[in-house]
Amino acid sequence: MTSDAETKRLQMADIARLAGVSVSTVSRALNGSSLVNDATRQRIEELARSFNYSINLSAQNLRLKKNQTIAVVVPFDAQSRQHISDPFFLSIVGSIADALTDRGYDMLLSRVDAERLDTAAALYDSGKAIGIVIIGQWRHHDQLNELAARRVPLVVWGGRLPQQLYCSVGGDNVSGGLLATRHLIGRGRRHIAFLGDPDLPEVMLRQQGHRQALAEANIAHDPRLDLTVPFEVVAARQALDGLLSSGAPVDAVLACSDLLALQAAQAARAAGRDVPRDLAVVGYDDMPLAVYSSPALTTVHQPVDLAGAEIVGALLALLAGEPVAPRTLPVHLVLRDSAP
Repeated sequence: MTSDAETKRLQMADIARLAGVSVSTVSRALNGSSLVNDATRQRIEELARSFNYSINLSAQNLRLKKNQTIAVVVPFDAQSRQHISDPFFLSIVGSIADALTDRGYDMLLSRVDAERLDTAAALYDSGKAIGIVIIGQWRHHDQLNELAARRVPLVVWGGRLPQQLYCSVGGDNVSGGLLATRHLIGRGRRHIAFLGDPDLPEVMLRQQGHRQALAEANIAHDPRLDLTVPFEVVAARQALDGLLSSGAPVDAVLACSDLLALQAAQAARAAGRDVPRDLAVVGYDDMPLAVYSSPALTTVHQPVDLAGAEIVGALLALLAGEPVAPRTLPVHLVLRDSAP
């Protein structure tokens, strides 16, 4: 029985014979070598197609410097434990994939340790990708600045930070926290818990907006209502159960993701509290699950549908040598049953 490798060698020999060239010339032509002139390469490629011969386009593109691949990196953080199956990650990766397809580019999806964001540069240094998109800044703004200083073509989904050298694209996190807390205060809530990890830049900015709204209403900040938890449902539920059983006054929760908000609603029910009568709950992101939860979630809508085009547009501008400033996209509050 003939192996695949043997079949390929026989096909190359047939192509070489019909094209009137050597097997080595066929190999060079199909791998994009500049040693083969255009007319010979075209003739060989036409014969190859007639033999259903598989051309290694990836290798050819690298050799011809026609690589059209963008690496999209979703870091894994052991502390936050936010998995790639998180609905937000799936939505934004899908948005980026659609935008890349629309512009004629391929996507390479990768994961790196969030403690070593600089390792993402290997995808660029090796020639596997011509540019990199990283989903989230995590705790390593400094590493991202170092990549930008090395002129690695890089766009990050995240919040705009001081002394930022890299291009970020993200929702207006301060506005999101402000809108959510103002709404809760406007509905008579005065003891609003904040659920999220402010060591993460986006969460820190949302907390900034939250506290700004409290200050505007002359509501004193109560540190007991700051629940510092990762994007992980078990840890969030434990923190919520502890708060609701502690006796601390709490009549609302602003959660930094819709999944965390769902945990708040479940914890309230387990504690015998009605949502929204006893505990109003606001989420963040406005993922599709927010509509179908019970009760349906009031949440801050992130412009994920626009994010892919903005991220890809910024990266392609960088690749063209254009200066690109960070971009902050508008957010808005969507009112549903959990905090009408």
